Amino acid sequence: MTPCMRLYSFLGKELQAVLDPEEDGHPYKKWIDSYSSESFQASALQTEDLLDKLSVSLTGEELDIIEKLYHQAMKLEIEFFLAQPIAQTTLAPLTKGHNPEEDRLVIFSDFDLTCTVVDSSAILAEIAILTAPKSDVVQPETQIARMSSADLRNTWGLLSGQYTEEYEQCIESIMPSAKVEFNYEALCKALEQLSDFERRANSRVIDSGVLKGLNLEDVKRAGERLILQDGCIGFFQKIVKNENLNTNVHVLSYCWCGDLIRSAFSSGGLDALNIHANELIFEESISTGEIVKKVESPMDKAQAFNDILKNYSSDRKNLTVYIGDSVGDLLCLLQADIGIVVGSSASLRSVGSQYGVSFVPLFPGLVRKQKESDGESPNWKGLSGILYTVSSWSEIHAFILGW
Repeated sequence: MTPCMRLYSFLGKELQAVLDPEEDGHPYKKWIDSYSSESFQASALQTEDLLDKLSVSLTGEELDIIEKLYHQAMKLEIEFFLAQPIAQTTLAPLTKGHNPEEDRLVIFSDFDLTCTVVDSSAILAEIAILTAPKSDVVQPETQIARMSSADLRNTWGLLSGQYTEEYEQCIESIMPSAKVEFNYEALCKALEQLSDFERRANSRVIDSGVLKGLNLEDVKRAGERLILQDGCIGFFQKIVKNENLNTNVHVLSYCWCGDLIRSAFSSGGLDALNIHANELIFEESISTGEIVKKVESPMDKAQAFNDILKNYSSDRKNLTVYIGDSVGDLLCLLQADIGIVVGSSASLRSVGSQYGVSFVPLFPGLVRKQKESDGESPNWKGLSGILYTVSSWSEIHAFILGW
């Protein structure tokens, strides 16, 4: 009963929020009013509290069984709703009307903090610090000279502090004094300044020597253990394994080391993803501290995005989705037919809003677009100035692939 109550309560609230208050003749109005009511919300909470109290004395093994039963019950309840026939053309799932012989779905995603929980630069710095020699250890002349772990930690702290301070200053400097109407060209011009800043910041990192002496195997191991956002790997696995979709996935990242990204995804069996990132230079599996610069800035990402699309043949119609979380993703998010923002980056929203970009929660946005389409096939088009926001990868999964 607990998952049943929670699902009905959730659906009631979500549907109530998008219901037109002027529309008296809605066929499900009584149902929605009933399950969105405060009394039903209270009943759902009461049932959950009861389950929690009854579970206090259970062992870990018993709790695992309860969790599995809960998920199974929720799955069955959701499938009950999914079993209802829908005659009209629907926007979700996105792949429902996908014809692989005529259509090509191209999914782009950022990596740091879109797919990951921690920024990759911090991971690489931590590897450098943990594997660096102590200050009292004499290094062999045959090895690449490295800073001591203490010096590395101090240097990284200074670099990080300087980056954060100058990033905030740069964001402030590119903001228009007042909100303007959406203008992609004006935004591009502003983000050229941010691109210059990102390149200077990368040069400082290279010059500092903090990335010298990293072992490639240490980097790969760190990638394999990297914690990714819940649902991220599962989403890409479903995409890649579905041969009927004709889907291509590209990861565009500022990450200094593409090997880290490849290892993170290969641990989930995702070797088929196309990784576009910078590359650390290794000599006999030891990093020199130099970087092959490929994707350093918002402008580089936008260029890579366009170059990838140009390389596709014109025998199919492309539908592009970009998933990102930061100002660095803004140009690609807007160029894509569907731009999806993960998380709650304050700088992304403030810069976007000042330049006329609208941030719309995905579910209400889909309902509105569904109503506007009036039964016709949806017209997704880039540079509309509208980005859709989600709080998790499960929302992206539901939108693109369905249940």
